[in-house]
This record gives sequence, structure tokens and C-alpha cells, in this order.
Amino acid sequence: MITTSANPMSTRTAAAAVFLLFVTNGMLIGGIGGTLPALRERLDIDASGLSLLLFCLAFSAVVSMQVGGRLADRIGARPVALCTLTLLALGVGTLAFTTSLPGAIIAMVLAGLGNGAMDVAMNSLGVEVEQARPKPIMSRFHAFWSVGNLLAAGTVVLIARLFGKTGGANVGPALGTLCVTGLLSIAVCYRIVPAGRRIEHTTDGVRTAIPRLAWALGLMAFCFGLAEGTAIDWSSVHVTDVARIDPSTGALGLVAVSGFMVIIRLLGDRAVSRIGRRAVVRIGSVTAIGGYLLTVLVQPLPLLLIGWALVGVGVGLVAPQVYAVAGHVGGGRMLAIVVTFGYAAFLVGPAIIGQLVEHVGIQQAMILPLALSGCLVSVSVVLPRDEPAP
Repeated sequence: MITTSANPMSTRTAAAAVFLLFVTNGMLIGGIGGTLPALRERLDIDASGLSLLLFCLAFSAVVSMQVGGRLADRIGARPVALCTLTLLALGVGTLAFTTSLPGAIIAMVLAGLGNGAMDVAMNSLGVEVEQARPKPIMSRFHAFWSVGNLLAAGTVVLIARLFGKTGGANVGPALGTLCVTGLLSIAVCYRIVPAGRRIEHTTDGVRTAIPRLAWALGLMAFCFGLAEGTAIDWSSVHVTDVARIDPSTGALGLVAVSGFMVIIRLLGDRAVSRIGRRAVVRIGSVTAIGGYLLTVLVQPLPLLLIGWALVGVGVGLVAPQVYAVAGHVGGGRMLAIVVTFGYAAFLVGPAIIGQLVEHVGIQQAMILPLALSGCLVSVSVVLPRDEPAP
């Protein structure tokens, strides 16, 4: 690892800048997830309508990240991250004001185009910072993404309580507040985000092949992508419908997921140093299985929140390790491939979950992410067996 002080990526400012990128991205995406139950009421749509909106968000993100990953390698990750964060904020701001399904689709496309490339770029910057430091830090970066989710969910609930904005009336004030906060964060990011390195994927003038490990990591990303995406996008709806509570209170499902993601990701780097990435991923997968079992089997609100908390703990351990391996091995190009598999899960997941909700009910629909969490346990064998740190 590079540890010299001459490397700008080894500074505290560089780490703080990446933390800010992650928390802002998580806040804006979490705002979308936390207002889905209220948005459903505002637009007068059903689960299939929500699936369409989430499909648009994911599809545009998949398109964006392929371009973003290659641009991050070619020109550096900084300009990609900053430009696409602005586009993401614009999408969330548009969603705050729209009252029609076509308008919401446009907002989701804008947000997806911003989020996809930004995801790759900020993870690329995170890998560079980790490479410049003596100890792992990637899990803590992802913890701050979950902090953003938690802030968003808390904002949705708080505005509903303070101003009496329930149901669809809460969408505009909540997303508007998050959009303004995001714009303020962008102003700070422009000042402190470091320039990422440029990566050439050639040897003696010949373009190098993508490592085979990319496809195995991609399969893992698909599994945890659908499991984590279900938690972020459907936990609020699940809690609202199963416990039969107000949509604004249903955002507590996302609070549980995000809150425990934060806790476990703050501890994840230490766990990686002690037992290795493979063991961390396996422990996380088993924990997610237990959480999804509760979401399938129970109905009281406290037990549902425990289930979603366990899901948050489980999936919170997995993503940072898979993305870190991809970035270390193959840079932005390989990271884009792996992240794309994760977003492919976001692409097909909302449609599948939505259809399952329509035909078998929202609790039974959680069996699918439960099964994919189980697949992660066996596929994790492809991860390097890191030796615990002394």
C-alpha cells in the first residue's frame, strides 16, 4: 500500500471528502426509498406502479455506470463523481414537485443517471484512499452511505411529525429538504474532493482482458444487490402494509435497516483485518437470512423492525467487501462491471418483487431475497482468503 505523505489520497481531507460523497449519495437515494409509501398515495398507483418507477431508476443507473466507470479510469473519478451527484440531486428535486406518474418517471431517470456513474466514481475514490492507508477503510465509507439513508428516513418521519404532513402530502417537503441539503453538500465537495488517478488497461499497447474474477464477483453483487435493494426500497412499504400503520411511520422500516447498516459497517473494517473478507461475507449472509425469515413470518411492528435490523446488519457487511476486491483487482472498469450486476438486481428486482406482492403478498415476496442471501454463502468461496492482521 502507498503510505507516503506525498500521496494526496493518504490525507484526512481525502478520506473526509469520500465520506461526504457517500453520505450525500445515501441521503438522496434513501429519500426516494423512504417516501415510496407516501409517493404511492400521492400518485395513486399500486405496487406495479412502484415497480415501474424503481425499474426506471435502476435501468438508467445501469446505463450510466458503464460510461462512468470508463470515464473514471480515463479522466479520474473526481469530475465524474461531482457532475453526477449534481444530476442525482436534480432528479430528487424533480420528484419532490411532480404529481403525475410521467413526471415521476422523468425524475427517476434523472436520479438513476446521476446515481449509477456516481456509485462507481465514489467507490473508485474509496479504493484509492484505502490503498493509500495502512488499514482497511472501505466498510466505513459504506457506513456513511447508510448514515445518509438513516438521515433521509429520519427526515421523512420528522417532517411528518413536526408539520403534520401525512401520506402523499409529505413527499414534497421531505424530498425538497433533502434536495437542498444535497446541493449544500455538493458545494463543499467541489472544494475538497481529491483528483483520482487515471488508469490504463493496456500492456505493451495491447488492451488487457477483464479478470475472470469479475464475473464471480458480479454474481455475488447480483445476490446482495437484490437482497439489499429490497431492504432499501421495500422495507417501508412492507412495514406499512404488514403492521397496518401510517405510511410516514412505515419509514421506520428503512430506519431499522439503515441504522444497523451504519453500526455494522463502522465495525466491518476491524472484522476484515481479523478474520478476512470471505468470513465477513459469510457471517453477513447468514444474518440476512435470519432477518428475512422474520419479515416472512411475523406481523407485530417490533418484530418486523427486528427483522429489518438483522437484514441491515447482514447485507451491510457484504457490499463493501465485494466492491473493494473489484476495485483493488481491476480499477474502475472492473468495478463498473461488478456494480452493474448489483444494479441489474435493482433492475429486475423491483419488477419481480412487485409482481410477487401482487400475486402472493408482500410477506411471501420476501422469500426471494432470503434465498439469494443463502446463495451468497456458497458463492463467497471466490473471495480471497485474507490472512487476519496480527
